[in-house]
Amino acid sequence: MATPHITAEKGDFAPAVLMPGDPKRAQRMAEALLTDARKVTDVRGIGGYTGLYRGKPLSVMASGMGQPSLAIYATELYSFYDVERIVRVGTMGGLAADASPGDVVIALGAHTDSSIVGGVVPGIHFSATASWNLLRAAVEAAGDDPQVKVGTVVSRDRFYGNPIEQTKRLAEIGTLGVEMEAAGLYTIAAELGKEALAVLTISDLLFDPSRDMTAEERESKFSKALSIAAAAAVG
Repeated sequence: MATPHITAEKGDFAPAVLMPGDPKRAQRMAEALLTDARKVTDVRGIGGYTGLYRGKPLSVMASGMGQPSLAIYATELYSFYDVERIVRVGTMGGLAADASPGDVVIALGAHTDSSIVGGVVPGIHFSATASWNLLRAAVEAAGDDPQVKVGTVVSRDRFYGNPIEQTKRLAEIGTLGVEMEAAGLYTIAAELGKEALAVLTISDLLFDPSRDMTAEERESKFSKALSIAAAAAVG
């Protein structure tokens, strides 16, 4: 069985999938985490891998950038490959005054400027939130680590050109960071009766760019978020 964007056979994916945006990061995650890993799909360079993590089946697959791209892969995994849980593992720009590059945010919910949440319930502003079981498991895996925070993020459609006053206001109401996928993932999971979570590493600070990670660091410094996400996914 194949979908327009995934060439895997039914049963090739584990019930739980870790989903970074970057295909290179997905490959690196699979190599770092999984034993007996095998590539199960590679359409358009978006690799998917399945193996074992601590003796339990786990898959890793990239989503590409942005909510529309993620929505395609999440919908196909949930709908055609019996995937029950997707945990996004990615980077984001930090908004909190006490944030530092390398901090991890477990996204309780995601504001968004995207139309992807529109029409889920006509006449209602849908709240894109994480699944409780995954959220609880991630918080338990993080323990008392002071570098791990739980709170809301914002998922934007545009990387450039966002109003600075809007960004400041988001920070004022406690939004911990800006990224581009979580709200879409939470929305698709809710629509299909599945589970979803985002565990995000702060790679840059929107109000202090002098401390931003390099491109190389963005690809490699995700070990803490990855271990939390993996523990939640298989737990």
